Amino acid sequence: MGKDQPLELPYPLILASTSRYRSDLLAQLGWHFSTRAPGVDEQKVKDTGLAPGELAARLSQLKAHAVFVTNSDSCVIGSDQVCTMDGRIFGKPGSVEAAREQLSMLQGRSHDLLTAVTVTYPSGSETFVNKTTLHMRPLGLREITAYVDRDRPTDCAGSYKLEARGIKLFSRIDMEDHTAVIGLPLIQLTSVLLKLGYPL
Repeated sequence: MGKDQPLELPYPLILASTSRYRSDLLAQLGWHFSTRAPGVDEQKVKDTGLAPGELAARLSQLKAHAVFVTNSDSCVIGSDQVCTMDGRIFGKPGSVEAAREQLSMLQGRSHDLLTAVTVTYPSGSETFVNKTTLHMRPLGLREITAYVDRDRPTDCAGSYKLEARGIKLFSRIDMEDHTAVIGLPLIQLTSVLLKLGYPL
């Protein structure tokens, strides 16, 4: 839940996500908001074979729309992230073994983290995609195993946690907005919401 502020908002603000990370980020903006689970079947969308950027955008749109249909007087924010390299999508590994396998493929190379956001409101909708390029250091099997054992990144696309020890895996990160990596690009999102009349 966002922090209560004596600010007049043009529409009630809803985050279509149960992610604690996204909720904590949106709370930084100081606008009161609520959260709703979008209930979107993500795997069904992933099985359609969309390109990484299109997939992230489509999922963010579906999440925002799913919540908006029962909250049509509100402004709903949907977001999704896709980790990709050479057109391949790296999802949440789900197990220690799969995390090691993902890192073995990503090590020594660069990949992209695409964070899509859709803002849906009574008079329209807007979608944008933020790209962060991450350059991973060359890593041996022993280093990968030690990292996975410590951070247990089995629920993270790409198999790393930048907010924890995972930051050590990278030699450089090219980004416009560091909050995008966590799951919600606040700079561009703020620009969209300011245009809708949300107070600075």
